[in-house]
Amino acid sequence: MPLSDRDRAILKFEAEWLRHAGAKEEAIRADLGLSPARYYQLLARLIDTTDAQEQDPMLVKRLRRIRDERQRARVARASGSPR
Repeated sequence: MPLSDRDRAILKFEAEWLRHAGAKEEAIRADLGLSPARYYQLLARLIDTTDAQEQDPMLVKRLRRIRDERQRARVARASGSPR
């Protein structure tokens, strides 16, 4: 299934949000009309799609790496072992 306009907007926002002044959560609401929680849910699903990978491979790779590092850190903390 090809990316929707919303999917493309989310990827574009994520790629460019650091260039905008202000808090990210405020920008999510203002620019995309989504709650931050919903935005992150959609983004998490989106970065696992082939279409998102094709649209912006560097961004998707970076976001997957960050997600995976956070997951490893959570598992390490839960098991009591150092990172």
